[in-house]
Amino acid sequence: MTKTPDDVLKMIKDQGIKMVDLKFVDLPGIWQHCSFYYNMIDEDAFTDGVPFDGSSIRGWKSINESDMAMVPDPSTAWIDPFMKEPTLSMICSIKEPRSGQPYDRCPRAIAQKAEAFLQTTGIADTAYFGPEPEFFIFDNVQYGTEMHQSYYKVDSEEGLWNTGRSEANGNLGYKLRNKQGYFPVAPSDAFQDIRTEMLLTMGECGLPIEKHHHEVATGGQGELGFKFASLVQAADFVMTYKYVIRNVARKYGKTVTFMPKPLFGDNGSGMHTHQSLWKDGKPLFFGDGYANLSPLALNYIGGLLQHAPALLALTNPTTNSYKRLVPGFEAPVNLAYSQGNRSASIRIPLTGTSPKAKRLEFRCPDATCNPYLAFAAMLMAGVDGVKTQTDPGASLDVDIYELSPEELSKIPSTPASLVDALGNLEKDHEFLTLGGVFSKELIDTWVAYKLNNEAIPMSIRPHPYEFALYYDC
Repeated sequence: MTKTPDDVLKMIKDQGIKMVDLKFVDLPGIWQHCSFYYNMIDEDAFTDGVPFDGSSIRGWKSINESDMAMVPDPSTAWIDPFMKEPTLSMICSIKEPRSGQPYDRCPRAIAQKAEAFLQTTGIADTAYFGPEPEFFIFDNVQYGTEMHQSYYKVDSEEGLWNTGRSEANGNLGYKLRNKQGYFPVAPSDAFQDIRTEMLLTMGECGLPIEKHHHEVATGGQGELGFKFASLVQAADFVMTYKYVIRNVARKYGKTVTFMPKPLFGDNGSGMHTHQSLWKDGKPLFFGDGYANLSPLALNYIGGLLQHAPALLALTNPTTNSYKRLVPGFEAPVNLAYSQGNRSASIRIPLTGTSPKAKRLEFRCPDATCNPYLAFAAMLMAGVDGVKTQTDPGASLDVDIYELSPEELSKIPSTPASLVDALGNLEKDHEFLTLGGVFSKELIDTWVAYKLNNEAIPMSIRPHPYEFALYYDC
């Protein structure tokens, strides 16, 4: 049952809550928060918001325009399982306190605009998203970069590289080989209990939990599953998912990363994203076309494929993202659709005869994205495909490893780098600005932030592997 402001205020009173933690997401996609004494949260807080200084938030206001307001969403209320003092948590959208309008750089507000835009099109009234974020559980991480050195080191009790190390109780083996982490039982799978606690804790925080399992890579790769939800709610779930997983891992003395490619030579971590459109409670993607897809679904796929080179600047927004998007590791590097080929960027899962289960899976995204921006952008691309009746072309149902170089060259591929993706976004972004969902100013800010703070600084630093290649030149 959806909670109302009255329900939340009653929770605070009945459960003796002293602290209320308000969370919101910054532009890159990291949760920020501020905790308030309970008597600062009243009915007005759910409409007017709670004021704060937004000048220090990445990609947001300048110091002379710093006044902002957090507007908590009562439906997101849950008791934080990691706080010593009982603390009620809520997710917020940001508004301009003077105008009362949603802040145009607030990612959650942009996602809300995308949902509203969909309803104005008459195409559908609901977009469902089912993201599948993958991650690694490590025992230790060390990294540093200075003018004279740069290094990183991660470790895992499961790591294949640890077959020869001395361990406190003797090395018992059972280290997972590369690409053999899907799905061996314990003792090879060393993280069953941790993942179970992660999943159950997510359930306590309101997520509709389903399952968990080890993923393909060595070194503690895993995935937890939850049911699909509407666009904004699904993005809320992703943020809660990441928060819970990190904090449960910390409780066990472990650390979690959602980096797409923390390990060289094994599978990376993605966030395959299932999606479908519905109208008046009826699914719109089921039909009698390829893989039982409707013409509308095929046009939606056409929109995703047409705009994918630009989309990836939002769905795969880090330099590390493009170390995952390489051939040979089940990575979706081909901009095509298929009902079976996992190297295709869009897969049509086998869902049986139920129209309600028919959906597509966009396999490119990873969990370094801001889910509000990524889901909104995917929806806008798909809707643009429906509006313009974009033909997705022929499906990719062959084994790409059997194709000749000439045949393979005819299949479009994902951008090779973050710089390439950002360049594509600069050229192709009008589909995002329809209905005022994304502003041109926001897109320009995103491109500039990613170039100046990530891509360019990365490009001008010597890489450790360059020393192996070139030091004796």
